[in-house]
Amino acid sequence: MTGELSPIDKAKFVAAKRAAEMVEDGMRVGLGTGSTAAWLVRCLGEMVRSEGLRIKGVPTSTRTAELAREVGIDIISLDEARWLDLTIDGADEFDGDLNLIKGGGGALLQEKIVATASDRMVVIADKAKEVETLGAFPLPVEVIPFGWQTTQALVEETLVAMNVMGRKTTLRMNGDAAFVTDEGNHILDLHLNRIGNARQLALVMNQIPGVVENGLFIDICDTVVVGYGDGKVEVRDINEGTIETDRLEFMESDNLFADLGD
Repeated sequence: MTGELSPIDKAKFVAAKRAAEMVEDGMRVGLGTGSTAAWLVRCLGEMVRSEGLRIKGVPTSTRTAELAREVGIDIISLDEARWLDLTIDGADEFDGDLNLIKGGGGALLQEKIVATASDRMVVIADKAKEVETLGAFPLPVEVIPFGWQTTQALVEETLVAMNVMGRKTTLRMNGDAAFVTDEGNHILDLHLNRIGNARQLALVMNQIPGVVENGLFIDICDTVVVGYGDGKVEVRDINEGTIETDRLEFMESDNLFADLGD
């Protein structure tokens, strides 16, 4: 048993717990990557163990796959699943139209493939991730290692014509070496401050040779579950135009909080 959770961790936990309730027996579920998604995987593992929930999980990273196995979730590949009922994942930013920036953890390529192969994508986030306009969080762009500096120059050149406030780009590092994604690629982080037209930017970035994918998720997310530090949860559905508010009783049960090492 660990000490009291911080308000931000409580917010992530209640969002994850509320989203876990959307998962039904027999579903094929895309499992996101990152600290909020890790809470979700733990919540689902608890449901598998205590309620006998039967699901097939498709992880979006090796990290998520390891955690899912640890907590007892059946893991299959996307090729085996072919199509998913639901994907639940975190986000680095989301706006009022539920457009997202993702990829802070470096798993944006697999995350976008899995989310797009789902009937529904639910994003779980704490309130701090909500923004008026995307772009304060650096936009990750996955590039192949071959000629990455040329790709970076092309990206910077392309940004000149885009409606953005900043144009600085940096290669993501892991210690002294370039960060390497699960697919063996690198990530350029674009420090744009403000993205005026996210849809246009997403399309244009993916036209650049060497760019594999970008972290703008446009028209992919259907529902966002927003957690607050006091246990309040909001479920916003973009298709229905509805907002439901809920409050989750907060129990620090030993089995769920035993390992907070993420």
